[in-house]
Amino acid sequence: MVKIGIKVQYQSMKKSQNEKQWRQYLAFEAKRKGNIANVAKAAGVSKNTIKRGIWEVENGDIYEPGKRIRNTGGGRKKIVDTDTSLLTDLDILIDTKGNPMNFVKWTTKSVAHLVKGLENLGHVIKDTALHRILCNLHYSMRGNRKDDEGISHPDRNLQFEHINTQCGIFEKNQSPIISIDCKKKEKLGNFKNNGREWKKKGKEHDTKVNTYDFWSLVKGVVAPYGIYDVLKKQGFVNVGVDHDTAAFAVASLRKWWEKYGRKQYERATGILITADSGGSNANRNRLFKRELQRLVNDIQIPITLCHYPPATSKWNVIEHQLFSFISINWRAVPLTSLAVVLELISHTTTKSGLKVTAMADTNIYPTGIKISDKEFRQLNIIRDDFHGEWNYTIAPQVIPAI
Repeated sequence: MVKIGIKVQYQSMKKSQNEKQWRQYLAFEAKRKGNIANVAKAAGVSKNTIKRGIWEVENGDIYEPGKRIRNTGGGRKKIVDTDTSLLTDLDILIDTKGNPMNFVKWTTKSVAHLVKGLENLGHVIKDTALHRILCNLHYSMRGNRKDDEGISHPDRNLQFEHINTQCGIFEKNQSPIISIDCKKKEKLGNFKNNGREWKKKGKEHDTKVNTYDFWSLVKGVVAPYGIYDVLKKQGFVNVGVDHDTAAFAVASLRKWWEKYGRKQYERATGILITADSGGSNANRNRLFKRELQRLVNDIQIPITLCHYPPATSKWNVIEHQLFSFISINWRAVPLTSLAVVLELISHTTTKSGLKVTAMADTNIYPTGIKISDKEFRQLNIIRDDFHGEWNYTIAPQVIPAI
């Protein structure tokens, strides 16, 4: 025979009874056992609830089906009924957010601070009561969400269609289509890296990292510049230790071509690059175009650029086909050295076949390099009829015979 615990028994009875039946049932239990405190503890109720049940039983106020459980108007009044100005003052605290003449309208809307604000206005209310009121008024906890892309360019969709058309042409010609960008710079050191990973219980505990990420504790900074081959589903990451400049961006492209592109696309008649409109590979960056011209002259293959419109960088293919998986692979692992970064990036794979190669780039890339108007005009840039500032081809320069 299976013995049922007294707490389980009480909870089962509670579900099948109304409040008056419940406290009178507990009253009979307490009288039978001769101990109010023990029954109250096991049932999870106040001793006053049982005492009230005993008084009802002894005075003949037994529950009868169909009869009101409470007298008309019985029960504690709601605070919003007894404090008529509470909701008005609460609305002022939430909506005006402080002095309208001050730029800092509010600092926090936590329940504790709202309770304090209401107390300053002469109200008496507990945190739990205010939380219940806020829920009844359909308030909820909200945070920030990256969703505001700014003002969309009127030709945004047309540019996406243009990029799609260009990709179709290059894929048909069996020429490479690559997406490029530089991942967020990372500090090297024993610093916290967001995320969690599975570990067997009792074997290892949480990895201990520095409490603070002061620059005095930083061993260095890395800039992972990524190149994603859309057709081959392969990623190449050139991990630099200096500035993310246009020269560094093109140096990464050169490394990719020499190590992979030249072998995998022997019959390529061109290279298509999709990139953001900002950063080291921005469409207005003169140094980026000058360095690309030098690369084109060396490999004698034209490079076509298609930049994503402003405020659309999250649609860049490399973001969700390469960088996102790198972030997942190194989550919860402190990036203590360049070697660790290279190892983690190189072991990034997916079920869809993604393979990634990472290389270190210890070269120095100085900032502040200017390209004169004269030098810029000499570049062999062929601009597309549709938004030539976003879509253009850099062809090999014709070097005059001496």
